[in-house]
Order: sequence, then structure tokens, then C-alpha cells
Amino acid sequence: MTANESAIVVGVGPGLGAALGRRFARADMNVALAARDPNKTQTVVDEIKDLGAGAAQGYAVDTTDEDAVERLFADVEAKWGTPNLVVYNAGAFMKVSILEATADDFLRCWQANCYGGFLVGRAAARRMAARGAGTILFTGATASKRGSAQFFNLAVGKFGLLALAQSMARELGPKGVHVGHVVIDGQIHSARYAHLAKERPPDGLMDPDAIAESYYELHRQHRSTWSLEVELRPWMEKF
Repeated sequence: MTANESAIVVGVGPGLGAALGRRFARADMNVALAARDPNKTQTVVDEIKDLGAGAAQGYAVDTTDEDAVERLFADVEAKWGTPNLVVYNAGAFMKVSILEATADDFLRCWQANCYGGFLVGRAAARRMAARGAGTILFTGATASKRGSAQFFNLAVGKFGLLALAQSMARELGPKGVHVGHVVIDGQIHSARYAHLAKERPPDGLMDPDAIAESYYELHRQHRSTWSLEVELRPWMEKF
């Protein structure tokens, strides 16, 4: 087992998930990258290898499958030991009128935004509490604090994820485990929002690498000044 710290990032895509993996690897952490689509994680694994920093391994995981989440943690623990840092960055949303919504869509979004966070958070908490140290971070959104018209599928799950983080922080803090929730209040610069780059100043869209730096700083906070709720937004975002 290596002496390096290890991290698990659940919910890896080309934006924030990839940036988190790169940042943790640059800190010489061994990084497990989990997503439903293994092609997404492999791309980031290759990027980390090119950095010549910490090791990286991709995992195909359905975060709403209890057994799959437990296997992920068991595999990472066997490879690198109990993780020092776990980030739940998965989610799903769809914009739709409540008049046209389906129960299946609502359930799918809730499972990705909240239930998966519970499964991942619980798996991390059990291991970290036993060791007496670790960091668990959840990625929230504007919808964590405000339900907007036609975004209830996102808001309900994100509200629940925030409640989960608050409850976990109050229980696990005295056990040496830092739990944090990060509200991403803005649009992250990625291929999805490339068309907006021409309409906004260079820093009008959120830089995923800058966001990842904030996550790493949370992990490095001294326990006398642990943050539970952090909000990140570009300078021009209304709130």
C-alpha cells in the first residue's frame, strides 16, 4: 500500500470531475475516477498519466446501485487503503413543466442527485470514522437553495443532498471527519456552454480548474476552521 493520500471522485465528466481528478493528482494523491461511462474516466486517467503526478484508475459505477458503490470502495481500499478524500459530484436534471412531468423522470433525478450521495457518503463515512480522519465533499448547485420554475427535478434532490451534508457534518465532525457542501452557483466553462464564452467576459463562466482548487483547499483546511457550506460563483452572477 502506498503512503500517498488517495481520493475518490464520483461523477467524472469533461468538466469539474476531470478538473478535480487532475488537481488531486497534482498533489500526489492517487485518484479513483468513477462514472457510468468508462470512456469518460479513461480520458482523465490518460491526462493524469501525462502529468506524471499521482496514479489514477477509472471505475464504471452506477451510483444508485448500493452493491456497486460498496464494490468501488472495497476495490479502492484494497488498492490504496482507506480514501482520505471523497467527492460526490454526480447528478442529473431536466427542465420540464410540473404539468408534463413523469414519475420516472422525477425518481431518476432524485436518485442521481440525492440517493447516490447517501450511498457514497455512507460508504466513505463508515471507513473514515473508523480511522478518525477524512474529508467528504458534495457538489451542490443554485438549486440546492432555490427551486426555480421547471427545475423541481433538480431542486428536490439537491435540497436533499444539502440536508444530508448538514446532518453528516454535525455527526461526523466530532469523529474527525470533515464534511462539506459546495454550491456551484453559475455555469461551468465546458463544451456544453462553449457558445456562451463569446457572450461573457473570460471569467464570466466558472473555470473548472479554479473550482477544483477550492475543493482541494477545503480538504486541506485545519480542523479548527472547517467549512460546511461554501458557495462559488463568478463575479457577475446575480444572487
